Amino acid sequence: MKANKHNRFALFLFSICLTVLYPNYTLAFEYGYTPSGYKYVVHQHSESSYQHAWCKQHNGVEEYKNEDKTRVDCLTNTHAIEFDFANKWAESIGQALHYQYMTGKKAKVVLILEKPEKEFCYYNRVKTLSKIHDFEVEYITPQILNIKNGKCKYKDCKCNRKTNSNN
Repeated sequence: MKANKHNRFALFLFSICLTVLYPNYTLAFEYGYTPSGYKYVVHQHSESSYQHAWCKQHNGVEEYKNEDKTRVDCLTNTHAIEFDFANKWAESIGQALHYQYMTGKKAKVVLILEKPEKEFCYYNRVKTLSKIHDFEVEYITPQILNIKNGKCKYKDCKCNRKTNSNN
């Protein structure tokens, strides 16, 4: 347990250093399961950035509010879509199926693969279960964000927010 506390403290110090050294570089932190166990996962872009890019391309409604106060990440004419990072593959299935129940539209999981060569195994897990439980799945990579000079073209994307008020 002590090692885990030390790891979290080291990650905290690392994030402080990054913020001081690179004030315009935004990180998203997430605690999740990886092939080597539970650990903090660092994302340059937030889930909502990927959601925004995909949903905009598919003429969907972002953050559609259901009667039970849950929110569908993106609702299209035919699908209720849940977005999640690869290591949260299992959560994405449950949420998508719930959104299907709430909206009457076909469930779909869009898995975010930031490192496809390492994370494709998660997509395969979801793909296998999609055939059994009759929902759709696809994956996206950072290329959907059209990243140039470390930033994407969407002005409301997390990578474009300034983290230091002096800038």
